[in-house]
Amino acid sequence: MKRRSFLNNSALALGALSTGFQARSEDTTRFAARPVRVVSIAFHPGMSLEAIAALVDQEGARGSDLIALPETCRGLNAQSGEDLDGPTVRAAAELARKHKTYIVCPIDRRTAGLRHNSAVLLDRAGKVATIYDKIYPVYQAECVLDPPVHPGEAVRVYQTDFGRVGLAICFDVNWAALWQHLSDQGAELVIWPSAYSAGRSLQSRAIAYNYYIVSSTWVPDCLVYDIDGELLVHDHANHANNANVTRVVLDLDRCIFHQDLNRGKKLDKLLSERGADVEQEKWLPMEGWFVLRAKRPGISAREVARQYGLEELRPYINRSRREIDKCRGWQFS
Repeated sequence: MKRRSFLNNSALALGALSTGFQARSEDTTRFAARPVRVVSIAFHPGMSLEAIAALVDQEGARGSDLIALPETCRGLNAQSGEDLDGPTVRAAAELARKHKTYIVCPIDRRTAGLRHNSAVLLDRAGKVATIYDKIYPVYQAECVLDPPVHPGEAVRVYQTDFGRVGLAICFDVNWAALWQHLSDQGAELVIWPSAYSAGRSLQSRAIAYNYYIVSSTWVPDCLVYDIDGELLVHDHANHANNANVTRVVLDLDRCIFHQDLNRGKKLDKLLSERGADVEQEKWLPMEGWFVLRAKRPGISAREVARQYGLEELRPYINRSRREIDKCRGWQFS
């Protein structure tokens, strides 16, 4: 398990400690400009709804912004199908309202004669905010069921009150285009319910697209990847009854840049004039990247960087792609 220690003498850090949240890093917990408290609850298939609800209730009471459950958390079998009015979503919605937290509730969803492997995102009022249907079900395991799991058709990114959250499920990890669409829609955090851990396959998506990724699996375990792909947390079966509960604080304001066009005068001027507000947290010479973060509450590293003309990595790559296509003599929309 990879853990980060908390800084002392910090109100946010002390609050995180009291609720058992791990910090993404010492500095993020202390200075986070846009913190989000994420809880991943993972367990083997077959846990009763009462036991699942008890875990969510317990973690919600400790304070959270988002709680994630594993893929088809009630199982994927002849008895597991339900719609949005079914017992699982109803129970999760009640707990979302009670604790004023978002919940990612994956179910074996039946609707309009179709079966979907769905991740239902509930908002803090317990209302359905969005539904993501797994685009790439496992053919040998899901598409051969009766009824079969129908592939989803749309990537989902939802604007929560703390940032833009994307959803992907299990086997989806193998198709880069889906993760590119999450990036194109501005995802800052991707929740990945799954049956397995994926490891480096999942890590590659954080490296390529520069959003946080938090998993919740049947293993049961939780992986948390930073915006540059660094593994921040790997917890495994750390809770009673062979479950896993991971609590992590992430700062959605942290931003990553390519050194092209940004290093030198722009970055030097920013750090010289606003060094009390923003610092270069990481310098990654092999990748040609660096990460900026706010050093005190009320400051946005991202906004300060814009003021000094720095372009973040994701927009830089997308803009470069468009301009290179023009050089080839065509332009994609």
